[in-house]
Amino acid sequence: MTETGTRGSGRAAATDWRAWQESWDRQQEWYLPDREERFRVMLDMVEATVGPEPRVLDLACGTGSITDRLLNRFPGAVSTGVDLDPALLTIARGTFAGDARVTFVTADLKDPAWTGLLPYRTYDAVLTATALHWLAPEPLAGLYGQLAGVVGEGGVFMNADHMPDASTPRINEAERAHRHLAMERAKAAGAVDWPRWWELAGRDPVLAEPTAERFRIFGEHADGDTPSVEWHARTLREAGFGEARAVWSSPSDSLVLALK
Repeated sequence: MTETGTRGSGRAAATDWRAWQESWDRQQEWYLPDREERFRVMLDMVEATVGPEPRVLDLACGTGSITDRLLNRFPGAVSTGVDLDPALLTIARGTFAGDARVTFVTADLKDPAWTGLLPYRTYDAVLTATALHWLAPEPLAGLYGQLAGVVGEGGVFMNADHMPDASTPRINEAERAHRHLAMERAKAAGAVDWPRWWELAGRDPVLAEPTAERFRIFGEHADGDTPSVEWHARTLREAGFGEARAVWSSPSDSLVLALK
């Protein structure tokens, strides 16, 4: 990854979108070293529940990390990515330009009318990772109610996110300390963290304005709320899903699957 990710004059046509896509992945992996494992399990469960040619909604898609892995594994899939972040959507649109299987939609998930912007009424699978913790529990419960109408009968919703168990504080602290030591070693070796990644994006000729707009919309990064696995599963069942439980967990994160 170069300092800018852009070649030549800095025009969008010359931007190395794949380099930006990969740099986002590396930055996220600094925080989530088991990120690929949760994606693997997510796609395993897509195949197990709805088959290898699903219509997928990549919710809070960012740069399209889930869509990228989805299409590499299932070439017959189609994906709609939805997000509000103009910088990450710029990278996503650049990465998948010309791929008829992929559509991106700019929408605010806190807007009750956001589902009306989608190109399909229902989806076989709605997938999201490390994003919905930005929502407080009440609006997240409301979003889950909307998603129960977006997921088709027999379809699935999966959310991989921070879902710590508040009943085990000593275990949680030990895991956090161990993880942060590993992060410090990786950063000393040159790993790019969240602030540095956005600094580089803001200096890129093509991403500078979308990045500035992104910070006008969201401000600085916020940790948000992290309800437990049990809260997510219960709230999804109350929203209209037939079954819901964790299908993968790390010491701090879980992947919850809800089946319509």
